[in-house]
Amino acid sequence: MGHPMVQRVCSRRGLRMVLAMAGVCLVGCVVVGSPLLWFLRKGSWKDEAPCSSCSCDCSSDTALFFPFGAGIDNTSFKDCGTDDPEMKEEMRKDMVALLSEEINLQRMVTNETLQHTRALTMDAKLVSSHYQKEASKCIAGMEICEEARERAEAELAQERKLSAVWERRARELGWKSNRTAYT
Repeated sequence: MGHPMVQRVCSRRGLRMVLAMAGVCLVGCVVVGSPLLWFLRKGSWKDEAPCSSCSCDCSSDTALFFPFGAGIDNTSFKDCGTDDPEMKEEMRKDMVALLSEEINLQRMVTNETLQHTRALTMDAKLVSSHYQKEASKCIAGMEICEEARERAEAELAQERKLSAVWERRARELGWKSNRTAYT
């Protein structure tokens, strides 16, 4: 009888191989089976698609994307978009009308941007004026405070002189103090 460890390894390898083969078969069925099933239902590759109308972006450059031998008729896009009334109207316009319409749209955008910029500039001027008024108020208040401080210093100096005179007179009359005179 075989060793149990060898049987486990073999069964794991076998399980991995079976899972791998199942995955490959599943991918093969999806990749190959779906187109093959579609082909068998339709009968040929060139049958028309079941949709009746298209809403596609058709341009004259679509012929460049399909090679001539691919089995796709390059003239099949000629009538694409003919049922769309907006597309018909756009196709009727000539190049001059389209360019003038584009210029008018650009003018409208430019005018709107200019109006927005003017409004922002006006707001900035109003805010700047407000701050200049507040700054001038602050400067005037600081000047008043500085003048009051200078006056207070001058009055303090005069008061010290007057106190020193009175203290000198009091000492002459016999008053004694531990403090020194203010000068």
